[in-house]
Amino acid sequence: MEFSMLFITLLVLQAISPSQASIQAAPAKSDLFREYIGAEFKNVRFTDVPVNPKVEFHFILSFAIDYDTSTSPSPTNGKFNIFWDSDNLSPSQVSSIKNRHSNVKVALSLGGDSVGNASAYFNPSSVDSWVSNAVSSLTRIIQLYNLDGIDIDYEHFHADPDTFTECIGQLITALKRNRVISFASIAPFDDDQVQNHYLALWRKYGHQIDYVNFQFYAYDQGTTVPQFLNYFNTQSSNYNGGKVLVSFISGGSGGLSPADGFFTACSKLKSQNQLHGIFVWSADDSKADGFRYEKQSQDLLAIPH
Repeated sequence: MEFSMLFITLLVLQAISPSQASIQAAPAKSDLFREYIGAEFKNVRFTDVPVNPKVEFHFILSFAIDYDTSTSPSPTNGKFNIFWDSDNLSPSQVSSIKNRHSNVKVALSLGGDSVGNASAYFNPSSVDSWVSNAVSSLTRIIQLYNLDGIDIDYEHFHADPDTFTECIGQLITALKRNRVISFASIAPFDDDQVQNHYLALWRKYGHQIDYVNFQFYAYDQGTTVPQFLNYFNTQSSNYNGGKVLVSFISGGSGGLSPADGFFTACSKLKSQNQLHGIFVWSADDSKADGFRYEKQSQDLLAIPH
């Protein structure tokens, strides 16, 4: 009896092992390319940016901010206004680029570093009022522009991490539940206050966050390939289970630049099935260089495993 049961068990294990092995060996999908656009009013248009049909491409409009549009902008407690170059990046142009390229989606980013000549602060009056205002105002903008997702890029805070967590977490949850958006990302960088807020959000609402646009270009200029890979491992551990995207800044003013080994690092990660995608700040600055590194990024992402 014991021998028969052992024999049957071995047959069952042998039968399921190949499929299990193939599942474990399946590479992670790593063909996502994302680019921020419109923050610097340099007359860049979606059609200026090369789109490789073999990648998943996200434009990220920068920025929607909950400040008024006066000459000295003030916080509006979740009532968002458009602060990107809407003359060149209009609703009709969103529809046009999406119709032209079936692999293109368009998102908007919230917050950013500054508004007018001052820092843009996350500054809610209360969780409930901020969430209510944000859901209403962003739903209007997202539907007007036929957008697909949101990105969270607040970098300055007049609220504690718990308040930030509930405001942003409830916002993303509501927009997804209402089918207003299909994806959400966050854009932290290696700063104590920033990380305290975003890691608190990640711990409670990480299941609602599809991508982590980590700003690796916020590290020192002259970052080496080994340092970059170490930073990637550290942030992948911090945002455990998340799709942490690698990044560079146009002009190479910070982090590991394309001219100094960024694509070497990407190839290394791709060979280890750890490259979840690449994003760039920003199309506005890349326009002068003919989007050279955007093309190279997408070519790399399009290479099959």
